[in-house]
Amino acid sequence: MRKQILTAAVIAACAGMSVAAQADEATKLGGKAYIDFTSLNDKDSTGTKTDKSGLGFDVKRFYVGVDHTFDDMWSANVTTDFYKDGNDSKTQVFVKKAYLQAKFSDAAVLRAGSADMPWIPYVESFYGYRYVENTMTDKLHLANSADWGAHLGGKAMGGMINYAVSIVNGNGYSDPTRSKSVDFAGRVGVMPVKGLTLALGMYNGKRGKDVQSATNLNKNSRYDFLAAYKQDMFTVGGEFVSAKNNDPSAAKDKATGYSVFGTVKAGESMAVFARYDNVKPNKDTASDKKITYYNVGVSYQARKNVDLALAYKNNKVANTGGDAKTSEIGVWTQVKF
Repeated sequence: MRKQILTAAVIAACAGMSVAAQADEATKLGGKAYIDFTSLNDKDSTGTKTDKSGLGFDVKRFYVGVDHTFDDMWSANVTTDFYKDGNDSKTQVFVKKAYLQAKFSDAAVLRAGSADMPWIPYVESFYGYRYVENTMTDKLHLANSADWGAHLGGKAMGGMINYAVSIVNGNGYSDPTRSKSVDFAGRVGVMPVKGLTLALGMYNGKRGKDVQSATNLNKNSRYDFLAAYKQDMFTVGGEFVSAKNNDPSAAKDKATGYSVFGTVKAGESMAVFARYDNVKPNKDTASDKKITYYNVGVSYQARKNVDLALAYKNNKVANTGGDAKTSEIGVWTQVKF
């Protein structure tokens, strides 16, 4: 009932603000949808097909956002997030972003509330195919894309240096619950030559697990590295992650992995893309476990703000007890408005 009330309130607020937008040019309504039609083949470690297998449509994500600018310094944003929960196959609606922003300069932009975290959205800006697959740290739930707290970021020297720091609750945007401590995240990026970006990221905290009843928690720490070279006709890049105690309430563990990706344009509106991930998700508790993932495809911009991708994806979780495998082929779509 609480979720239904929240959903109704958010939809009503968006509807009301969209009406106001017609009379106020400072208020903007927008959105983004990830839609696919694919054939999925999912097998467990025994080689048996699971109930996830089949042919059909998905709306993996649907964001609706309202942005209002008060003046050159102050603005606010509310963005809802609709998606299908992979655990129970039920649709959910959350508030992904809800923040008040104060822009002191290009080098100092402060946001209070739920806003983008320093790492995942930054990597997505280079990868470019979030609608086909989320980035490595997001896919493996090693990081949150947005969280509740205070966020400061900016750029300097004509964009040669950029940074972002966040002090957050740690549960992610879907759970604003507070705990006894806060988490810290940061990123710094540099562009030593035109097109080349190098970035370092970090995270430290207990991911919202530090509640009054919790005992014997481990601290979660994560270090990230990104290198990307982006030109008009191609993009190539990769990220590396090393994370300790992703679940602070579980036994001590470590995860390491890397992801490499590339895109080559084949004209004004077409491109060929590919990606490969290699991850050891449980180096201490299940040292033989290994995850490999790859995708390859062709994308086409049907019109402004409408992107299509014909792609194949493959994911394998290798373990002592057997390999779980998932393959998927179909069409993925991103629609923005």
